[in-house]
Formats: sequence, structure tokens, C-alpha cells
Amino acid sequence: MTEEITYIHHYIPLDRAELVARLHDALRDKRFHHVLRVEQTAIKLAKQNNVDVEKASIAGLCHDYAKQRPDEDFINEIHQKGLDPELLNYGNAIWHGVVGAELIKDELGIWDEDILNAVRHHTTGAAVMTPLEQVVYMADYIEPGRDFPGVEKARKITNANLGAGVAYQTKQTLEYLIEHNSPVYPKTIETYNAWVPAYRKEIE
Repeated sequence: MTEEITYIHHYIPLDRAELVARLHDALRDKRFHHVLRVEQTAIKLAKQNNVDVEKASIAGLCHDYAKQRPDEDFINEIHQKGLDPELLNYGNAIWHGVVGAELIKDELGIWDEDILNAVRHHTTGAAVMTPLEQVVYMADYIEPGRDFPGVEKARKITNANLGAGVAYQTKQTLEYLIEHNSPVYPKTIETYNAWVPAYRKEIE
């Protein structure tokens, strides 16, 4: 069942229906339905962890807003906003969060840094993450459409302890990147060092 949160315009000039319509225009159907599931999972986790439900709804919906944009959009944004030039060495997997937050500011009028950081860090994590950032990081990973080895364990850990969920996902992600000889964004290593040792026992 879809829970529709009423926005009170503290964080975004659009109401939920308007935001959903903008996302529908920006994303192909499969990705659009993914963001709807992430929103609902984020709302559930927010309620479990005393996190602002409206912010969780907005960040959950917006986390992949820029996912299907052409590379040129991200490269132009990196140059125009004076973002870290090291970002040019990566691709969409990193850009759609870190740079996508800037596009959300420009195009959707969302300036709340808590929401923007949840978008920025939803793939890389961060050494220090607010509860909202943790909620969106995990909602993206465990939403009901996800089906990969370890996802049920991730859901169980996250429902018991949100921080342990962050540690589990980060460990799994780093192992995946190494196994596939993929470049590791430095912030992902920082996330690993900050979270995995702290929750070693909970994620075994």
C-alpha cells in the first residue's frame, strides 16, 4: 500500500503529486517504480528511527532524479559549480548522487542540505551520516524490488539496527567493487572504515 505524505512546503516548493510527475518525466518506467518503492521503504525506516517522514519521502523520491541523464549534464555541472575535478574520473554511478544533488537544487528548488546530503551519499555513504542519510542509503538497497544474494540478511539487520545495516551494505558494496575490478570512490573507503569495524559483531 502506498502511503502519500502531505508536504508542508518547508523543504520543497512542490507538493508530492507534482514531484512524482516531475520524476515520471525524468525517468524510464522501471527506474520510476524503483524510486516509488524506495520512498515507501524510506518512510517505513524513518518511522522506525524517529526521522522526519516528509524529508524521507522527498529524499527517497529524489535520490535517482538524475540517474538517466546524459554524461554531458554531469560534466557541465561539475565545471559550472566548481565541484571536485576528481569527479571527472568517475561516471554515472557516482555522479547521479554527488552531482545529481546540484541538479535537484537547480531544477526542483530543493535547498535543504539534509535532503541533498541524503541524495549525495546514497551510493557512496559517508564517514558521518545523519539518520536521514542512513535511511535513504538503506531504503535504496533493501526496497522490495531488490533481489540479490544477501538482501534478506540486509533487511533483517537494518530492521534491527539502522547503523548496522549501513555497515553491512558498505561491506557488501566494497567486496563487489573489488571482485569486479572496479574503481572505488574514496568516500566509500571512508564509509567502510567508519562503519564496518563499529558494527563488526552485528553484521557477521
